[in-house]
Amino acid sequence: MSQLCDIQIHVNGHQTFFLNEQTITKYSERLKKIIKQESRRVIEIKGFPGGPTGFELVSRFCYNNGRIKITVSNVSLLHCCSIFLGMTDTVSSTNNLLQQTELFLEGMFYWSWSDIIASLKSCESIFKYAYSCGLVEKFICALLAKIAQHSDLSLIIASPSTPSSSSSPETSYGCRFSCTSTKTTPESIIKPSCSSSPSPSKAWWFDDLTTLSPAIIEKIIKGLGAYGAENNSLILTRFLLHYLKGCVQAQGKGGGYGGNGSYSGLADTAVHGVIFIGKCSFSCRKLFWVLRIVSNFGISKDCRAGLEKMIGGMLDEATLDDLLVSGQGYGNGHDRGVYDVNLVIRLIRIFVNSNSSNNDLVGSQKLKKFGRLIDKYLGEISPDQKLKVPKFLGVAESLPDSARECFDGVYRAVDIYLESHPTLSFKERSELCRCLNYKKLTLEASKYLAKNPKIPPNVAIQALMSQHSKLPTKDHEFPYQQSDPKRKIDPSTKNSQVVLHNGAGAGVIDDAERFSGENENVRLNLQTMQRRVRELEEVCREMKGHMHKLVRHDRNLPRLC
Repeated sequence: MSQLCDIQIHVNGHQTFFLNEQTITKYSERLKKIIKQESRRVIEIKGFPGGPTGFELVSRFCYNNGRIKITVSNVSLLHCCSIFLGMTDTVSSTNNLLQQTELFLEGMFYWSWSDIIASLKSCESIFKYAYSCGLVEKFICALLAKIAQHSDLSLIIASPSTPSSSSSPETSYGCRFSCTSTKTTPESIIKPSCSSSPSPSKAWWFDDLTTLSPAIIEKIIKGLGAYGAENNSLILTRFLLHYLKGCVQAQGKGGGYGGNGSYSGLADTAVHGVIFIGKCSFSCRKLFWVLRIVSNFGISKDCRAGLEKMIGGMLDEATLDDLLVSGQGYGNGHDRGVYDVNLVIRLIRIFVNSNSSNNDLVGSQKLKKFGRLIDKYLGEISPDQKLKVPKFLGVAESLPDSARECFDGVYRAVDIYLESHPTLSFKERSELCRCLNYKKLTLEASKYLAKNPKIPPNVAIQALMSQHSKLPTKDHEFPYQQSDPKRKIDPSTKNSQVVLHNGAGAGVIDDAERFSGENENVRLNLQTMQRRVRELEEVCREMKGHMHKLVRHDRNLPRLC
């Protein structure tokens, strides 16, 4: 046994092979040189293509007198191993492994579609070696040739708006294909479930290419001259979005997509295509879908800004579901909420800037329609415990007052926020109510606001005073004056207003008996607020008294102003 296995070869630090020196060196020039240089009988080989699996195939080839079954699944690995070990015609003129693999690869343009996909997939584990020896480029050319046989490749390579004038488009790899063949997909390629007419947004080859690694997809896109900012193809853009969507779904199922870095270039390319094609092929909802997909891969700032500019320009077509973008996307930080509120704030600013310059009726109607949508959005995000007051105000105040005919929706969102955040301080609650325009609150909303114990008293008084300022003040506008026109009105009481005393800070309503119906409710609410303010002042005076007594005993204590 020791005579048969007289050499040990340790491959990539993973596995040791016990082999016969004469048998293994008969077909490998490199092993022959290494064994002559090494005095020891143990040889270390590092960086071998395919690791122990590849070396086992080579060993079987050597022990089988230079014969091995070559298939579409192992031809890439055997070809790379033969180059690495120098298994060329210099060692054996007839039974060298490199010659056999090259002979097998010559017929790749006659392979089936599934064979080409399988051969490309076999290159993933040895991509560096397969690409350096030109295998990946050859397989990609064969792949594009198959697509060209059953599709119009000029629509993939050229811009949809500027079709290629050449009937035979050429890739960057130098492959030229004829586009005069039939455009229907053969039954041998289409799966039974896809035998019906395909969707216009999805080509027949999309699903099969989603099984390939991002490195190979990147080479395919580069081969078509459509990588990065050069992408002007609608079909390639749709394919990339379909591919990235599959990666996100695989991540959700626990499959993973191997880090965002390897996919970010593909995501940027897809965004460049979307921006180039524009609104003619993508609705507002579709653009939000694109944003959700590519946000998982960390796209560049320029691509994100361009995509957000497109969405912001047509934000009036959005729905509430569109705006509810998850805050769990790539790059949102650790302190992220349920929804990506920062994104919505940026989109609102873009929309407002694009419509504020147009002082026409259409722009005003768009703003008012969008204002109602934002009020609903505020109500949805208010329960989020990680939503801070400044960010809530950022959304509420991003629209001008002219975009809202009524602020009842904003008040409802404020009420939900206060209910969901009971630990807010008095200052934070007062700051939160800053986004309310009290003059645009309905009387019903003002009544609820005044009775709401979570609303600061000064805010409630301002809201009720705003309602009082909207009440009629002319003589002929009061109901009792119309029923009794002979009644004389004291000029001193005409245009009476609410007076706030500086000492107590409470409001006194002069001649409140003149109001009836809904006006009476306003008067009662103001009186309620007066009592609340007086109670607070009484408590404050008691605290000052206690502090005054303590100060007389200890002069070092701070005074309460």
